[in-house]
Amino acid sequence: MRGSPAAPTRRRNVGMLPARDAARIVVALLSFVSVLAGCGPPIPRPDPTIVGTRAHAPESFSVRLETSQGPVVVEVHRDWAPRGADRFFALVQQGFYDSQRFFRVRAGYIAQFGINGDPAVARIWKGRTIADDSVRVSNVRGTLAYAMTGPNTRTTQIYINLADNLQLDAQGFAPFAKVSEGMDVVDKLYSGYGESAGGGMRGGRQEPMETGGNAYLALNFPRLDHIIRATVVKSAVGSEGDFLLRDFHFSDESVLPVLRIHYTTLGQPRRDASGMD
Repeated sequence: MRGSPAAPTRRRNVGMLPARDAARIVVALLSFVSVLAGCGPPIPRPDPTIVGTRAHAPESFSVRLETSQGPVVVEVHRDWAPRGADRFFALVQQGFYDSQRFFRVRAGYIAQFGINGDPAVARIWKGRTIADDSVRVSNVRGTLAYAMTGPNTRTTQIYINLADNLQLDAQGFAPFAKVSEGMDVVDKLYSGYGESAGGGMRGGRQEPMETGGNAYLALNFPRLDHIIRATVVKSAVGSEGDFLLRDFHFSDESVLPVLRIHYTTLGQPRRDASGMD
């Protein structure tokens, strides 16, 4: 039996919309652009359950992690691991890593993070795997790579190498970035709990953390350090992706479940002598 034909995608031309609707879309888009450019006040991040899965990262960019121990800057190189860099770029842009704990810190080995503090969000992303990247850079001290349980099982969990862990190269762990500033901050992350807060993906003991979120970790492992906010602070070239607005209401009372605006940035904003964009 043939299945029912897929419902056609609803498309609207902004130029044909009533002025009120077009203006609202433009205002939303300009607010989003101001955040990408690093100017203007921050606005609430897009919904982490639906945004950014198709983002194409710049060839190189930096991300600033404001942590409970101080700032850390990581420099991402897309040519090291393209799929991993794209996923990280998308997740940072939507605020996925904000307010996350470094739940697995083993002194002289790794510091791991990447499970969202909201159990509903963590549940959705747990199964959103990406294909493997080949290992092009070794797991030396300061590099970042995704945790995994086997081939093609990377999702959102990332570790920072606290030492040269070259044995991980042969296991398929592909670094995509390296700490460029603040490695001394990373070394200060609380490691007293070791594997107790949830351990690694292969250990099979992360469920209480996934279902209990930050509330569970705060109650049972109060000394864990955390990421306050992660922000893209520099990209050498342009990037592209999708900006989505959920449940957009038009003036004719119709509702679009998801309004998708595809964007392409053309590089970094330039400032004149006065410091203005």
